[in-house]
Amino acid sequence: MKALLLNCSLKKTSEETSHTEALGREVLDILENEGVHTETVRLADYHIPNGVAKDLGDGDEWPEIFEKVKEADILLIGTPLWLGEKSSIASVAMERLYGSSSETNEKGQAVYYNKVGGVVITGNEDGAKHAAASMIYGLSHIGFVIPPNVDAYWVGEAGPGASYLDEGGGQENEFTKGHVKMLAYNTLHLARIFKKNPIPAVGNTTE
Repeated sequence: MKALLLNCSLKKTSEETSHTEALGREVLDILENEGVHTETVRLADYHIPNGVAKDLGDGDEWPEIFEKVKEADILLIGTPLWLGEKSSIASVAMERLYGSSSETNEKGQAVYYNKVGGVVITGNEDGAKHAAASMIYGLSHIGFVIPPNVDAYWVGEAGPGASYLDEGGGQENEFTKGHVKMLAYNTLHLARIFKKNPIPAVGNTTE
């Protein structure tokens, strides 16, 4: 079993602390304890042009990431909130996932079939459920299965406040910790089911 976290932080290098990655790490730690191999990719470290295509050329590094997505049983999209919205990088990630969705598996289904999706969101303003709804619908539309309660988030109090890793932040918040557990165990449960009982091809091919 493999789980992949696409961290859509706007911070430009992996040397900068990412609150989004820290929350995602909580989910991945649970999955690792259950025997899942995990990996995190910070998309800001890559050259990923805007567009809806599998490969846009000119040094496009999305195809490298897409190969990791294809290998994953569980895909998590992590994003910070800015002005109540998912990050611009998260929007690009969703567009590029959509642009790669014409590829099929060995049964002729969309390549994302039998994969499970979820989201992690951080910030200190409102918009978590709005951003989650956008990404969860997008993942479902292109073939991912969405279990219940797979939107783990921390937004703190209204207005500027503590970020996830800050003192008084989300690491000890019972609501956030509960959703981290639901996200981890619910994605894992369905991913295990699909390993043994994949979605039938009948009625689910792109032809």
